[in-house]
Amino acid sequence: MAMYVQDFAEGDKDQKDLLGGKGANLAEMTRLGLPVPPGFTITTKACRAYMATGEVPPELRVEVTMALRRLEDEVERQLGDPYDPLLVSVRSGAKFSMPGMMETVLNIGLNDASVKGLAAISGDERFAWDSYRRLIQMFGKTVLDIDGDVFAAALDAKKEARGASSDTDLTAADLHELVDEFKAIVLAESGYPFPQHPREQLDMAIVAVFDSWNTDRARLYRRKERIPNDLGTAVNICTMVFGNLGETSGTGVAFTRDPASGQPGQYGDYLVNAQGEDVVAGIRNTLSLADMEQVDPQSFSDLRAAMRRLETHYRDLCDVEFTVERGKLWMLQTRVGKRTAPAAFRIACELVDEHLITMDEALTRVTGEQLSQLMFPRFDANDSSRVLLTKAMAASPGAAVGAAVFDSEEAVRRAALGEDVVLVRRETNPDDLGGMIASVGILTARGGKTSHAAVVARGMGRTCVVGAEKIDVDLATRSFTVGKRTVKEGDTIAIDGSTGEVFLGAVEVVPSPATTYLERGLDAALEQAGEDEDTRALVRAVDRLLTHADAIRRLRVEANADTAADAARARSLGAQGIGLCRTEHMFLGDRRVLIERVILAKDDTQRQDALDALLPLQRSDFEELLAEMDGLPTTIRLIDPPLHEFLPDLTELSVRVALAAERGEDTPEDIELLAAVRRMHEANPMLGLRGVRLGLVVPGLFALQIRAICEATAVRLAAGGNPHPEIMVPLVGSVQELYLVRDEAREIMADVARERDVSLDIPVGCMIELPRAALTAGRIADAAQFFSFGTNDLTQTTWGFSRDDVEGAFFAEYTDNGVLAVSPFETIDARGVGKLVQIAVEEGRKARPGMTMGVCGEHGGDPESIRFFHAVGLDYVSCSPFRVPVARLEAGRAAIEAGASDSR
Repeated sequence: MAMYVQDFAEGDKDQKDLLGGKGANLAEMTRLGLPVPPGFTITTKACRAYMATGEVPPELRVEVTMALRRLEDEVERQLGDPYDPLLVSVRSGAKFSMPGMMETVLNIGLNDASVKGLAAISGDERFAWDSYRRLIQMFGKTVLDIDGDVFAAALDAKKEARGASSDTDLTAADLHELVDEFKAIVLAESGYPFPQHPREQLDMAIVAVFDSWNTDRARLYRRKERIPNDLGTAVNICTMVFGNLGETSGTGVAFTRDPASGQPGQYGDYLVNAQGEDVVAGIRNTLSLADMEQVDPQSFSDLRAAMRRLETHYRDLCDVEFTVERGKLWMLQTRVGKRTAPAAFRIACELVDEHLITMDEALTRVTGEQLSQLMFPRFDANDSSRVLLTKAMAASPGAAVGAAVFDSEEAVRRAALGEDVVLVRRETNPDDLGGMIASVGILTARGGKTSHAAVVARGMGRTCVVGAEKIDVDLATRSFTVGKRTVKEGDTIAIDGSTGEVFLGAVEVVPSPATTYLERGLDAALEQAGEDEDTRALVRAVDRLLTHADAIRRLRVEANADTAADAARARSLGAQGIGLCRTEHMFLGDRRVLIERVILAKDDTQRQDALDALLPLQRSDFEELLAEMDGLPTTIRLIDPPLHEFLPDLTELSVRVALAAERGEDTPEDIELLAAVRRMHEANPMLGLRGVRLGLVVPGLFALQIRAICEATAVRLAAGGNPHPEIMVPLVGSVQELYLVRDEAREIMADVARERDVSLDIPVGCMIELPRAALTAGRIADAAQFFSFGTNDLTQTTWGFSRDDVEGAFFAEYTDNGVLAVSPFETIDARGVGKLVQIAVEEGRKARPGMTMGVCGEHGGDPESIRFFHAVGLDYVSCSPFRVPVARLEAGRAAIEAGASDSR
């Protein structure tokens, strides 16, 4: 039994782990009876074996030989035959579509002898030499790692010498000369002649695909998309079919629906007399599929039928790559297509309406990240100061404003300095991936909706405009011109990925229709959309899917909000409460000096004076917050600052005292203050006197806040309100700490209840943000009425990481070398930090059945983390107001993925 190689006819679409995405889908199309050129796939298992040893497994060469001979028997041609050669393509194909992998190498099997046989058997000498020069060019660039610009320059020079505007204008004799020039380039750049033995070409290309798994570009993309580094890539060997056999041939890429807007109907690009990557490379502007119908109606009809069948089979938007060879259609690839955020929402709902998927399935087809993209502002069409440069093809929506840059390195450099940049290129290629990630938008002069720039931008959620033919990009001067206007590097431009418009300078933005819907409702959003049917369809789709998510999710979604204004915004976005109000933020500005006096007070009188001054201010804060959140739970965390945040800066104060002494000035207050600050200075304030420790050590501080909460609650009750405050104690490590605070809180509640003649029963709970708290949660639950997991500090204390220090210091290296797949501050570390959460949930509920538990760290808005919190049984997640809609959507998806919702 073969270990490493599988014929197309043997697999199916569910084998992506083994066959990669391309291989699995080629197998599926073969199984469906679609016209797929015969071939075979080298599995990801072979790549993993190669990565482990650095050597190609000896069994692989044998299995490739066996598969190759079966292929030769099927097509009745042999690789390298000088009279009627079998030619093959070699393509990478990982489980996940991944820019940065090795590009396709076409026409493997051609050499100085077989090119003549190909010319004879095809009856087209020009085609044969064109195919040979393509092989050398692709092989040189992708397998031998020769700078592709060297080949491109030679091709451009040949076209210029012959007065040709396109490579299709070159004659057979021109291409023959070009082959000789390309072979000379290979020899000069690599030190070796271009390999003439077809099997050597094939074996070298296979190894190059394996090696491409670990290129910088591939690793960068995997890091960004959180793809594991140990999956490996498959290699697909496919019989060549030729789109460069004249006017009855061509190549193209198509989508079963518009991947930018989601509109129904076939969309794509087609190039007559072209081959391979010509379409996605954007080197020539393409024909539309409507144009293809006019040029070759039969092939178009066959393509449309195949696309309909694939969309029905996959029940989703599909993209396909195809070739027409002298009027016969061949399907080279299909996959569930990448799409923009607007397209994702619209397509999901339209597939429901077409009865291809259920509403539950539709919800799994969109993500919280896509919803957040829809919430970004867009350009104001009524901004009279806009200066339109040109209008091109809208490839990926959004409003991007930044400095124009003309290469990937400059984009990365400026972005690292905090500058927004728009990458401007004639066309992009895989080498531009780093710059595309660093940029807020991408603008190309060439290409269509299926060009490299468009496809990658859609996958990353970047704003993109392509095919801007009126801009002339000059890399030498690092500028582009449109008519009489010149835009230099560093000049600000704005691109609209929804309309294709390109503007000079910044443009005013307005809330997106999705944000209008979330904050003001469906009718307001539809009114904003006006007669724009695409926008109206999008808004309705967002409403349907978010409403469904709300209906089926088990997790409540609350917000982290510190002010009444934040709370109002959170509630407008659907928050079902406040899961974290950070009261230390209420003591900044003018109030900071009062807290300083509390901490540095010499005696009880000084301290009480400062506390008395703070009480009405705190009470007012809580009255406003409880009024805004009337009827909903409002969890108020008692003050939790590192102590140094409310003390004068030690260095500044030391300098001030030293300078005064040097001038002979008498500053007894500063000297006394400096002594106190030195006495309270901490080497590691994040693990020092903060949280519950500060409340226990500084008399009256927690009592002040608890009284303010109780009095504010009484005021709201007297006003006819329905307040639901909860008191949360931070940084608890021992149940005894919590007992002390809880008992004091109950005494204050009783006092205020008597004074105000009201009934007060405010829950007192705690944050679980220390490993010891998680491990002793059963004991702590005796004193706590609820738990809220502070996963930021829990991650810091579990890993021993200082978040502010390590993320910029070495996390990039840790992700590069595989120590971390993603920052544990972005997505919960399920095996470590998550295990502590799980233990605390189980132990806490064992001690106090039915105990309410939630999470208020930043992980509360992270999609992957939300699925984890659903699985371990938390009751709610709390996140920043802007992420509330995202969390609502992801909580619904988590319920579906966990099987909590019946199919609808």
